Amino acid sequence: MSEAPEDVRALAEARQRARQARDFARADELRERIRQAGFDVADTPSGWELALFEAEAPDRATPVHTRSEDVPSVLQHPPTFDGPSIQWVVQGWPDDVLRSLRSVQRALRDEFQPVIVDAAGVGGLDWYREELVHIAPEAGWAAARNAGLRRAASEIVVLVDGSIEFTGQGVARLWEALQDPSVGVTGPFGLVTDDLHEFRESDGPDVDAIEGYVMAFRRELVERGLRFDEKFKFYRTADIELSFRIKAMGLRATVTPIAVTRHEHRMWANTPEDERARLSKRNFYRFLDTWRGRTDLLVSGGM
Repeated sequence: MSEAPEDVRALAEARQRARQARDFARADELRERIRQAGFDVADTPSGWELALFEAEAPDRATPVHTRSEDVPSVLQHPPTFDGPSIQWVVQGWPDDVLRSLRSVQRALRDEFQPVIVDAAGVGGLDWYREELVHIAPEAGWAAARNAGLRRAASEIVVLVDGSIEFTGQGVARLWEALQDPSVGVTGPFGLVTDDLHEFRESDGPDVDAIEGYVMAFRRELVERGLRFDEKFKFYRTADIELSFRIKAMGLRATVTPIAVTRHEHRMWANTPEDERARLSKRNFYRFLDTWRGRTDLLVSGGM
């Protein structure tokens, strides 16, 4: 922590109180005053930290990881956040993630750990000063997700797509659902299948997979080795494959109904149709190569 004048430290303390009171507008105003004094403030698991503010820090000062395993891990340490670790991946359209993050801040009364993995490298995240991981775009979606998992400092991890806007107390409900030790993964959007080839939406409660728009699970699964298959460079089917990994641990996938608005999924909408079809098919074939024949994991039992 940099030695900052007492008045700047007082501003940092006031900002922390504003965040605890969920007065984020006041917290942003205090951050700006801290910057005007020549310092920047960062929120860490152990509290706030002050550092000299460099408005034009060189790009080389920010490490861009080419592999998820190169991201420093906190999994060997006990959780330090009382609230969940809520994580987003940016592959473009950072304003969508800002909208999603702000919706969590409005809905969640307790402190939480926001983690953003920048897998685009095109900027647009100047508004964000919390946990930020940079990974090379060519690493792909699954590697970006795994990079974020290595930074999870809470008992509960919630993966959120930038297209999701929370409109109620949904995060708290996900936390509650995971207090059941038989539940391995939960979220508002579930899928079921009878044959591993055709999946359809289901309200559950028990399902075969949770869609990656919102999926929550306990960090202890990550500590046991749970990861996304990094061959999934494109996001499609990676969520189903992870759900099956969790079910293979003897745990359930369940739907937890929560209030969210699902905006346009930018990656889907902005990927050319033929390329989208090609990448989706390749991912699904990889899923089948791993899980073909595992109808014992299905809610229907494959019947």
